[in-house]
Amino acid sequence: MFRAESGRAIATVARLVGDLSLAEDAVQEAFAEAMRSWPRTGMPANPGAWITTVARNRALDRLRRESLRGNKELDAARLFPPTEEEVWPVRDDQLRLIFTCAHPALAPQAQVALMLRLVCGLTVAEIARAFLQPEPTVSQRLTRAKSKIRTAAIPFRLPPEHLLPERVPQVLACIYLVFTEGYSATSGSSAIRDELCEEAIRLGRLLCELMPDEPEAWALLALMLLQDSRRGSGSPPTERPDRSRSRTARGGIAAGSRRGCGPWPRPGIPRASISRRR
Repeated sequence: MFRAESGRAIATVARLVGDLSLAEDAVQEAFAEAMRSWPRTGMPANPGAWITTVARNRALDRLRRESLRGNKELDAARLFPPTEEEVWPVRDDQLRLIFTCAHPALAPQAQVALMLRLVCGLTVAEIARAFLQPEPTVSQRLTRAKSKIRTAAIPFRLPPEHLLPERVPQVLACIYLVFTEGYSATSGSSAIRDELCEEAIRLGRLLCELMPDEPEAWALLALMLLQDSRRGSGSPPTERPDRSRSRTARGGIAAGSRRGCGPWPRPGIPRASISRRR
């Protein structure tokens, strides 16, 4: 539950308050409250929305308390950010968070660590194992990256058109990273984390909607759909592979293959083509 919903909740709260550390703390408090109250009241119909609402309220309450203690006027821009229309038509906090993590002001290793922590929901210990580094090193890297986003006032929204190309490779890498962690989980009791595979595919579709003329985005979507359609192929003989998933994948695979045939193919396009032929 935590891994499935924490990323979405953190992304939404961070957009509202402009502070990743505060958003993380608020989401953790919301999950703690859920563990206390749900055994008595029962799980709500939409657990994710419940977590996000409680986390948002906790974060805003904390901002108000800090403002009163400092005897300062509350920063209205943080509490009630302007509802400025974005240039792009996509409305998704997870995608906004990924573009924020891919900001060029952040070091590449910091970008990856943030994505693993905030989007995949990995713990610091799990990220440290992936980087083959001590936990304190990874923890400090995450802290510095979140502080950089706050002090540099990096906005939690999609960048304008002229800044989009410089972040596209990192965003594509992040989405594929989410899918890879789901398809071959490095932690947990299950070898495959379905919720991460599905989230990566959802984000891939959104990215294709955002950039319909970007062949690498379509190639990545095709690659993920191909891999996802085979998730059931390793099941025991008494179980059939999920043929409905395979049928669903075909349309996206065909679209990805067509869109991925641009004049300057990049690495993801050959990967998708090779995977299709296997």
